[in-house]
Amino acid sequence: MKILITGGTGLIGKRLTEILLEKGYQVAILSRHKKELPHIQVFKWDIENAYIEENAFDGIDYIVHLAGESIAEKRWTHKRKKGIIDSRVKPIELINSYLNLQKHQVKGFISASAIGFYGGDTGNSIMTEQNPAGNDFLADCTIQWERAANQLVENQKMRGVNLRVGVVLAKDGGALPKIIQPIKLGFGSPLGSGKQWISWIHLKDIARLFLYAIENETMRGNYNAVAPKPVRNEELTKIIAQKLNRPLFLP
Repeated sequence: MKILITGGTGLIGKRLTEILLEKGYQVAILSRHKKELPHIQVFKWDIENAYIEENAFDGIDYIVHLAGESIAEKRWTHKRKKGIIDSRVKPIELINSYLNLQKHQVKGFISASAIGFYGGDTGNSIMTEQNPAGNDFLADCTIQWERAANQLVENQKMRGVNLRVGVVLAKDGGALPKIIQPIKLGFGSPLGSGKQWISWIHLKDIARLFLYAIENETMRGNYNAVAPKPVRNEELTKIIAQKLNRPLFLP
């Protein structure tokens, strides 16, 4: 089976690629830069110029969409917000348009989404996949993201899965190094009241969940991709400080 990944050089994409190759899958990625990677086919694409390299979809069984700008790197200016949404939605629209122009064997589209669908602050409420969307920027971004993915699935008459990813914890990327840094330097503390809930998932688990979505044809629609037990910011910060044997300041 052959899998095409967007965002294949990102945190989740790298780990998913490793797992797929270990299991004997063929892997191709869409990248802004043509490069040589061992055991991986790299096809160039240019979202702004609506270009995907020829033959990128040849023999592809599933597409995994992980591309998208980080929401945490810069301030959310109007321009920045537009860029965050466009980086998630426009690639899906481009893939859809290219699939419309050719015969293909793609059986499913597995897209990253986000628990931001429910809004940035859901208080103490437990959110299931049946809860409605929130009404802030994160919710609006995710609504447009999933709408584009669902439109592709409907147009191409294939199976679709949206994995609403939580806070990804990994040693070398994602949120964890940013939390660890001030604690290592000796001035770590919970954020604000520390009562904020963090719905998290480990990198290995989210990568395996994308694999599970590929391999299990019964999966369709939206899934909250988080660990079963969310923690408050205060608890997570304390656990990390204990593991690092470092003190914490008051919030």
